[in-house]
Amino acid sequence: MISSIPKWVSNLFGNTMRPNVKVLETSYISPQIKRIRFQGDISKWSFQIGYASVVRVSETEFRNYTIANHNKEKGVFEIIFHIHGNGIGSKYIDTLQTNDELFISPPRGKKLYHPNVKQQFFFGDETSLGVAIALLPLLKKVQFQFYFELDETNKNVPRLLGLENYTLFPKTNLFRNEKWASNLPLLQTEEWNNADFALVGNVKSVQTFRKVLKNKIQGNINSQGYWLEGKRGL
Repeated sequence: MISSIPKWVSNLFGNTMRPNVKVLETSYISPQIKRIRFQGDISKWSFQIGYASVVRVSETEFRNYTIANHNKEKGVFEIIFHIHGNGIGSKYIDTLQTNDELFISPPRGKKLYHPNVKQQFFFGDETSLGVAIALLPLLKKVQFQFYFELDETNKNVPRLLGLENYTLFPKTNLFRNEKWASNLPLLQTEEWNNADFALVGNVKSVQTFRKVLKNKIQGNINSQGYWLEGKRGL
């Protein structure tokens, strides 16, 4: 979905984008990571790993976020938000408090998980933590590994969120260096040669790491860029 629409279009379709969920609870895992639990009618929503929901962050602006977990019977779901910079989405999410109402669309998009593969690898950053949480219960049935590139202030977040089998890397553009990525220990043996690889987060990191993997492994590579420096609303 587009990240913004003209005011007249917003007015025209205002009823279909009216508030449909309420904030039940908020908490900060770190100064940049905010967990929010919502309640609404989600009985007809399809929750697939990799799908994203559109959050209306102003009259004319929208942003995509992934749902970390949900309970259809109770009508409850949770999103892990990355609060950073001065973007309109970050500013809006930072202000949300208990009982606030807003519009969030049903999830839709691109699947990142294939259940029949016995080895699963996941790469991402702060914007990818919700997907990782959604994946974890499924991955516990197979061999899996998480790689996260995170800012220093967020290095404890995966542990606080209960994630497992993860390796942390500083957000210093390592995964934009083909030579460095090619020498990762995981790629020096054939153990992960036929695994499924899911790459999400920063577009440049995802693109470079995908290029390296295509020359190294035989398994499937699923990728989705969530943000790019200087690109609004991706």
